[in-house]
Amino acid sequence: MKKHNFSAGPCILPKEVFLKASEAVMDLDNSGLSILEISHRSKAFVDIMEEARALTLELLGLEDKGYQALFLQGGASLQFIMSAYNLLEKKAAYLDTGSWSTKAIKEARKLAEVEVVASSSDKNFNYIPKNYSIPSDVDYFHCTSNNTIFGTQIKDFPQTEVPVVCDMSSDIFSRQLDFSQFDLIYAGAQKNMGPAGATLVVLKEDILGKVSRDIPSMLDYKIHIGKDSMFNTPPVFAVYTSMLNLRWLKAKGGIEAIQKENENKAKLIYSEVDINPLFKGFANKPDRSTMNATFNLVDDTLKERFDEMCKEAGINGVNGHRSVGGYRASMYNALPKESVSALVEIMDELERKA
Repeated sequence: MKKHNFSAGPCILPKEVFLKASEAVMDLDNSGLSILEISHRSKAFVDIMEEARALTLELLGLEDKGYQALFLQGGASLQFIMSAYNLLEKKAAYLDTGSWSTKAIKEARKLAEVEVVASSSDKNFNYIPKNYSIPSDVDYFHCTSNNTIFGTQIKDFPQTEVPVVCDMSSDIFSRQLDFSQFDLIYAGAQKNMGPAGATLVVLKEDILGKVSRDIPSMLDYKIHIGKDSMFNTPPVFAVYTSMLNLRWLKAKGGIEAIQKENENKAKLIYSEVDINPLFKGFANKPDRSTMNATFNLVDDTLKERFDEMCKEAGINGVNGHRSVGGYRASMYNALPKESVSALVEIMDELERKA
């Protein structure tokens, strides 16, 4: 039985993407070679990389606006220091909304001063801070759009004249935004794009070249841009699968279409959390993520029973992160609404039998 996969990442991908990728493992487009063995310098893969980069800019509405799309390695964790290496000269402003932003702050502080303009750590990151000020003398402002662990999401981004850097690892391509308000976006592929191993970076070229430090080659965005995202051997399979997923998203109608599906799934799960007396939501309601719904049992003695019911129903990956406990339903683009309905039915059944 195919399970309902709510894993926070690596996560579910569309069935047709799995099928096409699995075929390519044996034979890429009747080439007689596997996607796992072709040269990354071959025309076949150069075309794949170029299509993936082009689809990224097209879907984000950033074509012909001075942006470049790169598929790199090292995950968002490397971007914590890489973005700072390229942009941080004297001081940067950071919004602290969870574990990943906290780690980004730690890395940036190795290079220069960091001002934390606001933090939700006082309530274990269950909300997004509001009404904070961003200094005008900073090199950039950094935020995390969606907090996978805590289930919070920025709904309204601050207006500022300084460059904006955003970690969109867990909600990239899930909702329509004016992406031109961001000067640099980075995201690990393993949430809404493809398998682990590739990291997407989308950046406006004119923000580069303004720091005085000597940047190591592997950390230099300008070098990666100059080499068309292939300064070193790229994660070939992860890029290929991400390209397939971007094709799938475009065919569905792009971000606008998938946003409607994601909102319907989120409404379904949060409605159950709010009406079922056995559960309580973790995140502040106005800040709830459409990607990661976090909730807890009111009575922990029901945990063993609920876990067993989920297992019997083929529901996988709903255990919450140790920082929050309870449960987390990650509802990325490819998760069908039927899976959310299956989880809601189990929650409802637990109430009836409790």
